[in-house]
Amino acid sequence: MKKEEYRKQNWRPGTMIYPLPAVMVSCGANEEEYNVMTASWVGTICSDPAMCYVSIRKERRSYDIVKRNMAFVINLTTEDMAFATDWVGVRSGRDYNKFHEMGLTPRMAEMVSAPIVVESPLSIECRVKEIVPLGSHDMFIAEVVNVQADERFIDAATGEFRLSDAKLIAYNHGHYYRLGEEIGRFGWSVRKKK
Repeated sequence: MKKEEYRKQNWRPGTMIYPLPAVMVSCGANEEEYNVMTASWVGTICSDPAMCYVSIRKERRSYDIVKRNMAFVINLTTEDMAFATDWVGVRSGRDYNKFHEMGLTPRMAEMVSAPIVVESPLSIECRVKEIVPLGSHDMFIAEVVNVQADERFIDAATGEFRLSDAKLIAYNHGHYYRLGEEIGRFGWSVRKKK
């Protein structure tokens, strides 16, 4: 397509940054309050110190649990976990024990008062540093204090973590998707050709 053929329409302001990760955020200091929710409004905000965020609606059961314990775990999700990922996002922890209903295994994290989802290939333990009120959601800014990686995806010979082998999923404007094939590697655009 020639540049002069590109046309754009103006839309009302909205959150159209897609695709996003489809993660399960788990929380709760003990089994009685364990909960897990689906979130796509998560992300990295700093690498040193390692920090990330999750934005949660105040109406969500997880909101009060995360706020009370100042901790949560971001659990990456896979194709095998896609049904459960959607289900825990549309059902309330007030009405269901979502771990039990979806056959997910909670296990207390190593460094924070929240469970990990054992089936997740990567569980990122987060300690809340600040809560920023934004409107429909509050942003929980957190320091990453520990990461648990599934040994099935660690190459025994090299120690490399092959997260691409986990078959992660993404969320794109109301739909879940498999990730496609690799098209490049960080820095490939400036690497000298041999």
